[in-house]
Amino acid sequence: MHGSELTRFVVGIIGNVISGLLFLSPAPTFWGVIKKKSTEEFHPYPYLATVMNCLLWVFYGLPFVHPNSILVITINSGGLALELVYLTIFIIYTPKAKYWGIIPLVLVGELGLLAAIATFTLLVFKTYANRSLVVGIICVIFGIIMYASPMSILKQVMKTKSAEFLPFWICVACFANGVVWFAYANIYSFDPFIATGNGIGGLLGLIQLCFWIYYTHIYNKRKPSTCHEEV
Repeated sequence: MHGSELTRFVVGIIGNVISGLLFLSPAPTFWGVIKKKSTEEFHPYPYLATVMNCLLWVFYGLPFVHPNSILVITINSGGLALELVYLTIFIIYTPKAKYWGIIPLVLVGELGLLAAIATFTLLVFKTYANRSLVVGIICVIFGIIMYASPMSILKQVMKTKSAEFLPFWICVACFANGVVWFAYANIYSFDPFIATGNGIGGLLGLIQLCFWIYYTHIYNKRKPSTCHEEV
C-alpha cells in the first residue's frame, strides 16, 4: 500500500472514527430521555432513516457487490446496532402512543425493502460494476435522506426561536462526517456514490450548524428588549 492508496486508507480510518462519533452523538440526548422518562418533542425519523442508510451501505460494501470496502461495512454495522438501541429507548419512553406502532412497522418495511433490493440486484446484475452502480445510487438517495432527516426539526426551531431540540453534536458530527467521507471518495480511486451522498450531507450539516449558532448565540442578542423603563 503506497502513496494515494495509503492516504485513502488513513482517511477511511479517520472517517470511521468520525462516523462512529456521529452514531454516538445522540447518546447524550437519549441519556436525557432516560433521566426524564420522556422523549418530549423529539422525533424518531432521523434514527429510522439512519437504520435504512446503514443497512444499504453494509450491503453495498459486501464482496459480491463492491469488493474491498471493509471500512464501509464495519462502521455501518456498528451504526446500525446503535440506532436500534436508540429506537428501543424511544419506544419505551415516548409519550405519543402512535410511535409504538409506527417504529416497528417502518423497521419491518425497511427490512423488506432491503430484501427486495438485494434479490433484484443479485439476480439481474452479474458484474461488480453494475451491482455497485445500482446499489450505489440507492445508497446515495437514502444517505441524503439520513442527512436531511434532522432538517425536519428546523421548522420547529424557527417557530420557537430556539435550538433546544436541534442537538449540537449531531449537527457537528453530520458536517464532519460528510466532509471526511467526501475527501475519502476523491482519493486514489474516485467513488461517485460516496462522494455525492456525503458531499450533500456535509452541506446539510453545515446548514443545521448555522441554524444552531444563530438561534443559540445571535438571535437572543439581536432580539429587542421587552423591558421598559419606568418614568
